Amino acid sequence: MRSVVQRVKSASVSVNGARVGEISAGLLILLGVGQEDGESDINWMVDKLVGLRIFEDQEGKMNRSVQDVSGEILMVSQFTLYGDCRSGKRPSFTTAAAPEQAKALYERTVEKIRSHGLKVETGIFQAQMDVELINDGPVTLLIDSEKKF
Repeated sequence: MRSVVQRVKSASVSVNGARVGEISAGLLILLGVGQEDGESDINWMVDKLVGLRIFEDQEGKMNRSVQDVSGEILMVSQFTLYGDCRSGKRPSFTTAAAPEQAKALYERTVEKIRSHGLKVETGIFQAQMDVELINDGPVTLLIDSEKKF
């Protein structure tokens, strides 16, 4: 499971011109699911995302999590995070999960984050989406469950 995490002042996602998800300050998370991902990857990723200390404390140090600051999360599915660009000019997506598997694991990840009491907005799985954000910092991180050890 791979994610691109951006600390944002606000973010939204639209499909066919209609806004389907919107948050104020918090995290925009682009989440990709790989073929080998399962429940342990979900648990690890959720723990990492919910506890990631990338918001500033009173001293200006990144020491607070999205939970600590009562932030919100916009989660957008992003299979292209599994694009392999090492060979040729067109990315290969052979390690990305099939849509049915990816959707189930994506939805389970959203559920688990919500179980922590956080507001989570989403895009629409497999839709062509327009994502808008005001990046705060900017702070952008890559997180990959394959690299957890």
